[in-house]
Order: sequence, then structure tokens, then C-alpha cells
Amino acid sequence: MVQGVRRVFVLARPVRAALSVPLLAAAVLLAACGGGGGGGGGGGGAVLPIVVAPPPASGGGNPGSGSGYPHASEAIGTVRQIYDGVLSPELAVNTYRNTDRLFPTRTIEPGGTPYALPAATSQLTQLSFSTGGATYSMADFMAANRVAGLLILKDGKIANETYQYGNTQKTRWMSMSVAKSITSTLVGLAVKDGYIASLDDQVVKYVPRLAGTAYDGVTVRNVLMMASGVKWNETYTDPTSDRRQLLEAQLSQKPGSAMDLMSKLPRVAAPGSVYNYSTGEARVAGEIVYNAVKKPLAQYLSEKVWSKFGMEAQANWWLDSPDGIEFAAGGISATLRDYGRFGMFVMNDGFAAGQQLLPTGWVSEAGSPKVLSTGTASDYGYMWWIPTNKSSQSAVDGAFFAVGIMGQQIYINRKEKVVIVIWGAQTNPTATGIPPVPFFDAVVNALKT
Repeated sequence: MVQGVRRVFVLARPVRAALSVPLLAAAVLLAACGGGGGGGGGGGGAVLPIVVAPPPASGGGNPGSGSGYPHASEAIGTVRQIYDGVLSPELAVNTYRNTDRLFPTRTIEPGGTPYALPAATSQLTQLSFSTGGATYSMADFMAANRVAGLLILKDGKIANETYQYGNTQKTRWMSMSVAKSITSTLVGLAVKDGYIASLDDQVVKYVPRLAGTAYDGVTVRNVLMMASGVKWNETYTDPTSDRRQLLEAQLSQKPGSAMDLMSKLPRVAAPGSVYNYSTGEARVAGEIVYNAVKKPLAQYLSEKVWSKFGMEAQANWWLDSPDGIEFAAGGISATLRDYGRFGMFVMNDGFAAGQQLLPTGWVSEAGSPKVLSTGTASDYGYMWWIPTNKSSQSAVDGAFFAVGIMGQQIYINRKEKVVIVIWGAQTNPTATGIPPVPFFDAVVNALKT
């Protein structure tokens, strides 16, 4: 039955939004999985059997890849299973490199000539570092954190490029909340282009749907700082949390369902006064960009970064509905080197194709701790994470990084010209493994000349 449903949707695929795994087929699978409850740490029920989606009948579900994508024939799990943390290690890997089959997606088109990433003269394959009273090697870090891909760039040259679990240079891997940092960069691009007049503009200027809600009176800057004062529960494994309700809105594939949810949330603090990590906040940021530039986020990202900076492969981005708005808080799937190139774009202050595409000083502002209206500082920039240990090498250097659950990171150290990309294949959304910042510090120190 599922295969028959998939064939119907593949034949009806829109031109701009690739319905990689049809929503209806996914709904059947998710229903078989027993809904959002159970299986996870917050559901409280018995662990449910793993239900997998068969490979697409066409042999490829990724936009523009056809049958050429090396992982197109793999069976994958479901979105609820990702957040419940019930995927087996092998199925998790298959799913994370085929996330464009979970929702409709829009393609992020690359440029004509890839930005060259030559090999460094010497390769970094071994190092040691200490944290929490224990000493670890690079191999220890990769094993404990289930690193599926590692890219280390120094001065734009590859010092380490490692693929595990059957991944290759052609593999696209999920971003999870790394996409939040990309969305905040889109806000900067829109400011530079004049689509957003000021970060102190009201959110409702760009998202009138939120007028009269808790977001009325909140600024774009508040949203980027995740300090809107709007109540939000981010617990991934709790099917009653706001984060899981946002997932259900996405699964409904109903246009506007995300903003319908955000419009019902209450305010619990004055805008700008309290930091509270919220995937919903990033979704609002994406809505701001979409309405300001009046074009899809994937198209804008392609025009401003993917094509101009020389990404080499098509990427894709989840949509909230067929041919709808991109899920700005996650859902980007791209190659390891192209994530590295995005880090290079940011590290180079937004220069590409001989132009500065981000406002002067944007990267410094976005990648530094923000002070709330109460005078308290948060370890968060404009949807970029700041090292909490202020004596760490990364903190001293002013480094910052993007983070996604299951172990995704893009680390940027502008002082030392180092970019590190990590693909994690963890199976639990609350897993931590070995903390990444001590590893980042060790890499930076090992690469110093």
C-alpha cells in the first residue's frame, strides 16, 4: 500500500518542490509507528517497533540527483522516530543521509565553478586533548560521538576529510539546527540588500499573521537572540512539548500551520529580557526573511551564497507544505565540503564573487555573546553558539559554532582561519558524547604554525 501511494506522489511531483517521500506515505508509516508518544525518553510508553520507509520507486528522491545519489536505495526511518530516539544505529545513518525523503523539499542550486578546497601540505590525523578529567584521542572523539563525517579546513585547505558509515563526498547529510545559523545569515543578507530595514524592526512588520499575539512588540533582534519572551518548551522527546507540536504542524503539511501554533503561545517575559532556546523562534525568523525578500529561502540562499561562493553540489531544504515555505529551523541537507564552504563564507565576513554580501561587522555581531535587557549575558549570538568556558582557546579566539542535535556542528575560528564540520550519527537527541569545544581547541592548537 505504501509503495502504491508513493508512486502516485512521485508522478505528481511539483517542479519546484520535490516530494521525495510523499506525505501520505509518511503519514501511513507514522501511524504505524503509533504517533508521537512512546518509544522516546519523554513519551513514557513502551518502545514501539521500528517502522521504515522503503526506498523510492524511482531509485532516487533527492532533487536533481535521480538515480545517481549513492544512498537512494536505502530504507529509512521516520521523523518521529528521530525525535523519540528509537532508530537503530544503522537505520539512523540511512535516515540522516536521506532526510529529503521525509518531507517535500526545495533545491538549493550551486554555482558553476566550485570553490577550490586543496589539500593542506600536512594532514591532521592524530591529536590528544583532556576534558572532564580524562584524555582522549581524535579516534576516541569520533567513536564516542559517532562522527559520520569530519572536515577540518585551515586557511581554506583540507587538513582532514574523513567519511564513515559508508558516506562519501557525494553524501548529503542533515543539518538539524545547524540550519538556524544559516537562517540567521539569511537575515543578515536581507539587511544588506535592504529587504529588512533594521534588526530593531517589529516582527509583525514582516509577519502580519503574528499581529495581536505574544510576538506583537518583539523585534527581529529579539528573535535572533531567542529572547522574545514568548513561552516555549524545546523538549525533543516529549510529545506534548511545543517542539513536538511544531513537528506535528510540519507533518500536517498544512500551509501556515507553524505560524498558527506560534500565534497561540503566551508571553512570559518582556521582549529581550530572557534567553530561551526555541526552534519556533527560528521558524519565525525564516518567515521574516521569506516575507521580506518575497522569494523562497532556498532560492535566496542559492542566489546569495550557494552560487556566488561556489558550492559544488545541490542541497535541499524541507518545506512546511508542498511548494510552501522552508522549515527555517532545520531540514537542510548538503555535502560535507559545501557545509565547509558555508563556514568559509562566514569566516570571510560574507565575501563572495568579489562582493561583501553581509553588512560590515555582521559576523562579529552575530557570533558574539548577547547582553539581555536585564544586563545578563547569554552564551548565544544571532543563532550561533558561543563557548561557555571563557578560558578555552575558542572563547579567547572569539570562535563560535552552529549546533544540531544528533551531533552536527560547524565551527568557525576567524582568528586562526579554521573551519570544522562534524556530521554526527547519534541516535538520541539528548546525547552529548565527548564535548566538542575541547576537541575544537585541540584541532586549532595542532594546526598553529
